[in-house]
Amino acid sequence: MRKCYVSACAMIAALLIGGSANASEPIALVQDNTAISTPAPYKSNRPAIKDRLFTSKAVESEIVRVKKLLTNPKLAWMFENCFPNTLDTTVRYRKTDGKDDTVVYTGDIHAMWLRDSGAQVWPYVQLANNDPELKAMLAGTIRRQFKCIIIDPYANAFLDPHDPNPDHQWMSDGTDMKLELHERKWEIDSLCYPLRLAYHYWKTTGDTSVFDEEWLQAITLILQTFKEQQRKDGVGPYKFLRVTDRQLDTLNNGGLGNPVNPVGLIVSCFRPSDDATTFQFLVPSNLFAVTSLRKAAEILTAVNNKPALAKECTDLAQEVETALKKHATFNHPKYGTIYAFEVDGFGNKYLMDDSNAPSLLSSAYLGDVDVNDPIYQNTRKFVWSQDNPYFFKGKAGEGIGGPHIGYDMVWPMSIMMKAFTSQDDKEIQACVKMLLDTDADTGFMHESFHKDDPKNFTRSWFAWQNTLFGELILKLVNEGKTDLLNEIK
Repeated sequence: MRKCYVSACAMIAALLIGGSANASEPIALVQDNTAISTPAPYKSNRPAIKDRLFTSKAVESEIVRVKKLLTNPKLAWMFENCFPNTLDTTVRYRKTDGKDDTVVYTGDIHAMWLRDSGAQVWPYVQLANNDPELKAMLAGTIRRQFKCIIIDPYANAFLDPHDPNPDHQWMSDGTDMKLELHERKWEIDSLCYPLRLAYHYWKTTGDTSVFDEEWLQAITLILQTFKEQQRKDGVGPYKFLRVTDRQLDTLNNGGLGNPVNPVGLIVSCFRPSDDATTFQFLVPSNLFAVTSLRKAAEILTAVNNKPALAKECTDLAQEVETALKKHATFNHPKYGTIYAFEVDGFGNKYLMDDSNAPSLLSSAYLGDVDVNDPIYQNTRKFVWSQDNPYFFKGKAGEGIGGPHIGYDMVWPMSIMMKAFTSQDDKEIQACVKMLLDTDADTGFMHESFHKDDPKNFTRSWFAWQNTLFGELILKLVNEGKTDLLNEIK
């Protein structure tokens, strides 16, 4: 993805679909009596109301409530821009055969990643009981994710079946491409995010209607795919080759990737960044698989009365967890015992972290490890240091990047994950300030920014990072940390 140098006006234009927004247009959907006086540069950068793809009264009410509590005008402005960005610009809600069906684009790419979509709508689940339309949209996202898994459990990104001009740019990839697919990179987390979302939705709303026959087909395929990619019975059915000048966009060894020793872990040929793994047992994704399988087992037991299928989930989770304890850690001379990023079961370990979640840093945010676990805390110190080859520090900010964009490019997602997993108010405050100072005056998050120049950034429209920023600010407000936010200058 190319680096972008854009103004705030260009950013607004990029966000719109089928319309244009006036940056100074007042938001009249609900009465907005904020506690702050909003200076001219901080008028809403959201699309005009008529151009928003989906509107939730509960989300609009939260925006008003939070803005009233924030005295930093730029922070209030960025929260208003970012928190609803997924709804404003990426959600396409419909009914299919009388059931909710929601396609969620990632932003500037008109395709639905299972990972991104599950993360993009996540912060809205907490508001679902206050808004039936929002609840229906969320149910539709879950149903669409199950449909996608049934189409192909190895794919990471899917096309909107109603898109008149679908993006088939990867149809020539050397893998079993189908017309419904945008891309077919095998990533463990693509099957974990739907389980995480469905479980959270169920626990929040009590709605079990999404756990129908398609759910049972999907979880059966998830189990089958995870077991195939333990590679106990050979390499399995998945291969991936692409004609490219970018090493991490294809797999070596005829599309199989580097060898692994079948020790019980699950192969992930690609990372959450869509980059190829080096050693194919990707540790943060295996941690994510353990918790996701246990959530699935709880649903299968409580909702579907499928004890045998539930036991398959818990047995596999236990096997992977045991293998992680045996193979996924490293005794670092400076940090003590830490998690490796990738291992191969032969004893080789890759010590680094990438910004995309699941990452080692974000594993506590996702609930895959306890934030107080000593191994996690040691790992957290390691990944946020110069000993992590993809940690960058410059004049504008610091954080974790990755090979997807390359040297010196910090991903705001890593800064947010540091804040989410921090137990130090000063550290949290520093993270939020860094996010405010590196938006390049656009009012939005970006995929990455140069460590010395935030105006050198990639992707002006990346809904996941925008909504994640809104999630962080809402969490801090709800935890009573408004003073911490209002002290930021």
